[in-house]
Amino acid sequence: MSQNHQENGKPSEDWASPSHMHFAFFMLSLLLGIYLCYLIALPFLPSLAWAIGLSVLAAPLQKWLETKLRHPSLCSLACTLILSLVVVVPTSFAIQQLIVQAANGAKLMEEKIQSGEWRLVFSSQPQIASALEWLESQVDLPGIAKMFASSMSEATLSILRGSFYQLIDFGLTFYLLFFLLRDRDLALKTLCRFSPLTEGQMSRVYQRVHDTICATVYGSFVVSVVQGAALGITFWGLELPAPVLWGMIMAGLALAPVAGAFLVWGPAAVFLVVDGHWVKAILLVAAGVFVIVIVDNMLRPILVGKRLQTHTVLVFISVVGGMLLFGPSGILLGPIVLMITQVLLELHHEKTVSMPAKA
Repeated sequence: MSQNHQENGKPSEDWASPSHMHFAFFMLSLLLGIYLCYLIALPFLPSLAWAIGLSVLAAPLQKWLETKLRHPSLCSLACTLILSLVVVVPTSFAIQQLIVQAANGAKLMEEKIQSGEWRLVFSSQPQIASALEWLESQVDLPGIAKMFASSMSEATLSILRGSFYQLIDFGLTFYLLFFLLRDRDLALKTLCRFSPLTEGQMSRVYQRVHDTICATVYGSFVVSVVQGAALGITFWGLELPAPVLWGMIMAGLALAPVAGAFLVWGPAAVFLVVDGHWVKAILLVAAGVFVIVIVDNMLRPILVGKRLQTHTVLVFISVVGGMLLFGPSGILLGPIVLMITQVLLELHHEKTVSMPAKA
């Protein structure tokens, strides 16, 4: 009996039939098209990620403007301009201060090592001084300091050269933001139309993405900025060098749940102790502990709450892994990918559990 005849009471299918070949060709073409579209959109992914994040955060402002300005395009334009001022002006100031203080700090360190002035800091500690003298005899500290200062200068020039491209990224981000604000309802309806999920399931995905963006921004950015600003002000009050630079570094390190800003203010406190400034060291430690306790145990729960509905370790991996994969925009893209995958797994599990067991 041929394969085209019935087999075990069921008709066998001819996978070489024109209909199946047509379907296979269609699916391959569709997958190829999706992959090519992904490659085309890949350069715009960072700007799109920031635009999506800003559009979610700007939703309350957008709704308020809609009550004042009846025209949707004018409302979206006003919201985009407001956000551009709020984001671009502080960012430009921070980058300028970072460049200036990094260059000045590197130059100051080079001068102190070249002149030998750094030895005076440890003159009251004979054991440390002798150890450093041995280290200086083994290592060319002035040469290392000069090399470090040169590297900082090159990094500064690199940042300045990249400013033009950063400006383009900013412009593209706010260009996309305008259309996301104006056409967000249309975009959501289009996604619902092409999605295999039901309307309720899509609403669940949207809500989780919304909560993820808010929690990531408020929980990571706001908390890190508060920690960096508070400790930067502390550095300035204690007359430590480059308070803006170290404040920004501590803000970046505060994104990490382990150690974080302690990697900066801890060694700074040790340096103050070695230099004989015990009171300043105690004040710095007290400020560091106070900021961590207040921010991590009071401010972070208020801003984040239980929105993410997932373990802290998974969130940390998604943020760090997202940054390694996508760059700075991975701060948003990593957690978003994690949450969407988690929701899809939950929906699949619920569907599997609700299916009647086969006899």
